[in-house]
Amino acid sequence: MQARLSVDIGGTFTDLVLLRDDGVSFSCKVSSTPAEPEEAVITGMRLVLAEAGLEPATLSEVLHGTTVGSNTLLQMAGARCGLLTTMGFRDVLEIGRLRTPGMFDLSWDKPRPLVERRYRLEVRERMNAAGDVLTPIEIDDVLAAGAFFAGEGIESVAICFLHSYKNPAHERAAADAFAAAFPHIAVTASIDVLPEPGEYERSSTTAVNAYVLPALRGYLNRLEQKLRSEGVTAPLLIGNSNGGLSGAAIAQQKPVFFISSGRASGAVGAARLGVATGEENLVVFDMGGTTASAALIHRGVLGRTHEYEFRAGMSVPSRFIKAGGYMMRVPTIDVAEVGNGAGSIAAIDPGGLLTVGPVSAGARPGPVCYGLGGERPTVTDANVVLGLLPPFLAGGSLELDVEAARTAIARELGAPLGLTVEQAALGIRDIANSNMVRAIRAVTVERGLDPRDLKLMAFGGSGPVHACDVAAILGITEVLFPPSPGVFTAMGMLAGTVEHHELRNTHMPIEALQPGQLSSLQAEMEEAAFAALARQGYAPDGITLGYEINLRLQGQDAALPIALVRDPDQAALAVLLPAFIEKYYETYGYRPSDAVEAVSLRLHSQGKSHAALDFLNLRSAESAATGTGPGVRMGCFSGHGWLETTVLRRQDFQGPLAGPLIIESADTTIVIPPGAIASVTATGSILATLEQMP
Repeated sequence: MQARLSVDIGGTFTDLVLLRDDGVSFSCKVSSTPAEPEEAVITGMRLVLAEAGLEPATLSEVLHGTTVGSNTLLQMAGARCGLLTTMGFRDVLEIGRLRTPGMFDLSWDKPRPLVERRYRLEVRERMNAAGDVLTPIEIDDVLAAGAFFAGEGIESVAICFLHSYKNPAHERAAADAFAAAFPHIAVTASIDVLPEPGEYERSSTTAVNAYVLPALRGYLNRLEQKLRSEGVTAPLLIGNSNGGLSGAAIAQQKPVFFISSGRASGAVGAARLGVATGEENLVVFDMGGTTASAALIHRGVLGRTHEYEFRAGMSVPSRFIKAGGYMMRVPTIDVAEVGNGAGSIAAIDPGGLLTVGPVSAGARPGPVCYGLGGERPTVTDANVVLGLLPPFLAGGSLELDVEAARTAIARELGAPLGLTVEQAALGIRDIANSNMVRAIRAVTVERGLDPRDLKLMAFGGSGPVHACDVAAILGITEVLFPPSPGVFTAMGMLAGTVEHHELRNTHMPIEALQPGQLSSLQAEMEEAAFAALARQGYAPDGITLGYEINLRLQGQDAALPIALVRDPDQAALAVLLPAFIEKYYETYGYRPSDAVEAVSLRLHSQGKSHAALDFLNLRSAESAATGTGPGVRMGCFSGHGWLETTVLRRQDFQGPLAGPLIIESADTTIVIPPGAIASVTATGSILATLEQMP
């Protein structure tokens, strides 16, 4: 018997789900090991294989969602980077978009460029907008810059020349010469990452790739070596920011496509579960140990975008809010994220106010109640003090120290603010909930949608602990908890497919598009996609293709993707303009009459070798009993105080039951507050109805 293994590394826990060929799944949580993330993967793999009664050699695929890229950016711990650019364009990264994210925010600090100015060097070369050579490239400039970089200890270099998307000859020559002369320095050429117009967008995306490349490449190399030493012969596939999968070799070359690896997989899993259960309008809420994220499924379609910005505190797609962080123009799930998770540290700010996050205690030292050396109270410490968490987490492997958490909250927050321990703990929880509401508003209210018309789907190790309170703040009346919510992101990867993207420039007025021209580009892109997927073991009959053409108003910067058929005729081209006008209206609220231009053509190809995960027939192996088991314990709820609270194991819950209620499982804890009613759906999810909540 064979199996597929899925791994999601979070800031606090590493989640693993193993799906056997007979359809039975096994899961486990182990503490993450931030200094060497691969150690937690190997530890968890041994545990889940033993539970399933399998050997490492029986694995047919290892799927992996990683936060190495995002953590590298968040902690500003990437490589020392250099940039080679066209003479006169040294400061493109500094200039950016000539705007601020908030017009009247005088306290805003511009993000520090990932490449210091002294390491942004110019090369004598120039193409015009048509791709004609104005000034031949001086390779001596490239080699002189490389010698300087080598002497300065630069680890990774980005190369981005003006108009290289039109004519890549200079950039390719520079990249080849640099790589040959300085093989110890990683090289990223913009034509390999983003061959389309937009000098800042292309420069920023290339710089991010160069910045995180050594860290992600080193990690994946170590992980593959560890897997092979354990006897795993299966290919390693990495979850990308668009919710699909790619070979580890691709991730090592283009890590910018994998920055949001983990959070995207959960959203894709939620979308596929929504399709299976007929839920077409969902807010996806994922709360882990370090961050919380939200995505939108509207009319059965998961929101996607081709551009977003990563910044500390909150990360959002930059469709509306620009210049707030490090811009990446890559396919990604439309996710908003806040630095607020179960491990987020609560503190008193200089103004004397209680704050939560974005700094996290992580896995080491972790929350105070973990007993691993943490001294500063976190959201988890607040929840354990309030009686909302069981005395054991992660399948019983982690015992919680309630008294240590009470002492820390009293010392750090209660005494300075004149609050009891319970008041301070409720304050931590309320502020954390308010922070997470920001992420949900970013994908609903800021998209013109009323969250009260949607249903909240909550997962992640901590999402089910907070989901009902978050929903109540937004006026959402139904909360859905999927099977195995604590490891649902890892499960979502099992529903994914291997992806490959191709992009070609088509910059011209929409009326100038010609069927033959587009068909020729499509054939060229298909050839490249088939070759790339063939190297990963996929035959042509196992590959599906989909096209989009990016359109925008003439003179505008932002483009919207519109679906395009293969080998379009004039009739197919005629529907592009009305489709764009309608999508523009849905996005921005009005129908423009300006001229429209086509920016680029994108191919989304998928390779599939396994049957999709059947969300209607999930069969999980029985987990060992954890926590206190069935019974009653005291829980403290905002607005209600201490109440006797029924506690049940998830496998014993039949519903419907009214809150206060706590439903425990090995992967997470579901908290149903007073006034809410929990029931079981036909597919095994738990539905909380909140109409009776105040």
